[in-house]
Amino acid sequence: MRPLARVLFLTLAFSVPGALATVQAQIAAPAQTAGPVADSLSAVLSDWEAFARADDPMTASDEGDKAALSQLPDVTLGADIRRKAILLGFEKRLAGLDSAALGPDERLNRDLLLRTAREGLESLRFDEARLPFTAYWSFSSFGPDLGRQTHLHSAEEAGAYLKRLKALSAYYDAQIANARRGLSTGFIQPRLVVEVALRTAEREAGVAPDQSPMLAPFDGDLGSQTGAEAAALRSEALKIIEGEIAPAQKRIAAFLKDDYLPKARPGLAARDLPDGEAYYRFQIRRHTTTDLSPDQVHEIGLAEVRRIRTEMDGVIKETGFTGSFADFLKMLRTDPKFYATSREALLERYRAVAKTIDPELPRLFGRLPRLTYGVRPIPTETEEGQTTAYYEGGAPARGEAGHVGVNLSHLDQRPLYEIPVLLLHEGVPGHHLQISLAQEAEGGPAFRRRLQFTAFVEGWALYSEQLGKEIGVYQTPYERFAQLSLEMWRACRLVADTGIHWKRWTRSEAKACFMDNTALAEHNIDTELDRYISWPGQALAYKIGELKIMALRRKAEAELGPRFDLMGLE
Repeated sequence: MRPLARVLFLTLAFSVPGALATVQAQIAAPAQTAGPVADSLSAVLSDWEAFARADDPMTASDEGDKAALSQLPDVTLGADIRRKAILLGFEKRLAGLDSAALGPDERLNRDLLLRTAREGLESLRFDEARLPFTAYWSFSSFGPDLGRQTHLHSAEEAGAYLKRLKALSAYYDAQIANARRGLSTGFIQPRLVVEVALRTAEREAGVAPDQSPMLAPFDGDLGSQTGAEAAALRSEALKIIEGEIAPAQKRIAAFLKDDYLPKARPGLAARDLPDGEAYYRFQIRRHTTTDLSPDQVHEIGLAEVRRIRTEMDGVIKETGFTGSFADFLKMLRTDPKFYATSREALLERYRAVAKTIDPELPRLFGRLPRLTYGVRPIPTETEEGQTTAYYEGGAPARGEAGHVGVNLSHLDQRPLYEIPVLLLHEGVPGHHLQISLAQEAEGGPAFRRRLQFTAFVEGWALYSEQLGKEIGVYQTPYERFAQLSLEMWRACRLVADTGIHWKRWTRSEAKACFMDNTALAEHNIDTELDRYISWPGQALAYKIGELKIMALRRKAEAELGPRFDLMGLE
């Protein structure tokens, strides 16, 4: 799943200037006048909802908040200072509630919200805003992504979007200021990560204003607007892009090239950042929701590598291949029969396979989301630094479907046998099903619909790859090997992430696990390694989460015996 601004909370997505201060004044009064007995969970939840909507206008607008449609995130240091005070207030109020007076559901809501507030505070303690880009996503892409994700249905929405465009250059400058703060304090990305972000920023800055993806929202239906009225709105957007946004995009590229790159870290380990050991342990807790040590995670990864390798050997025997494991991997990486010959053919294959998975879902799930999803190409401006595929959530309140983005570059690195397992993970029954059902959930506090624990979100998607075996999605031994190869990929992530950030491995040392044990193309491995280097700990969530889900399933199977049913029906 891609970390776009619409799904980030307390790291990249913040409020319109002034909104946090207003919310702080509104929610401070109950905390001051009501002690732990008088205060209630419902009051805290109500105040949290007001805070969340002010703090994240991107999600708020996706959920139908029209006032938020004109607002952009506030990523300034001043907003973080105000945010810290608000979160401290929530922590105090939640911790002060009498657990004995709460029912089971209320206690769960309290505990989840308390965890969320404390995690936000710890993130702020490390001032993570100082790293506003990774090899996977950069603040420079915020505007182009905004254009691709925005769908206008009226002149009112067009006017709100124009206000967002007007605020974009200030957003960019605030992020540059955050990165400068990182430079001055030694909280800096490695050089290879900066090089990826610089290439992306230069490509984005090189797009002619009249070809900008930020104009894309005006290409659709603007409701009752005449052609002339719609053209005038588009013309106003072009003026903003030409006069304000394009110069800001050039400032970003120049900053990364002239100021950041010369000071970028030669080393890779997060452990070597200021307070780096504590920072990396925090990332493990955040993404896995466990207290596992880096060394424990590393050992789990090695054990999984050994287990999966045995299963892979069994599938190779089925194919009749008589060479070595390395020879089999070489064959998969080089045989032309496994690769599409055009971008169009690759995209068509993805879409065709997706349609074969959808009809199988009722065999596993009694409830499916109403929201549909599609398969789209990853934008050419950003495809070079992107993974093979990712999911972007839809917005049911605005009638926007989710979609799986697929990388159509480097055709000789995109094997066809990986398509089924990638779609199971990114589409259904993986990210699209789980996230859409959460969005459509009725009852309960709103924050629960937005809450995303990486270990569950990614653990579920990895578990979904296993479900493909049970509904017959994998048609050939090569597709079954691809499923094991991608599972091995997640096991190697445990080894490589902890190896890089804790054991101070070189890039080559971390790369060996993937090259020796997976069928991943070398370009994909290199892209993935850059992601792990720039985003410590996130890659650990997949396997840790999937292992927990598998353990819970085995427990259910053992206790229910013949009554066990994947749909949960006896």
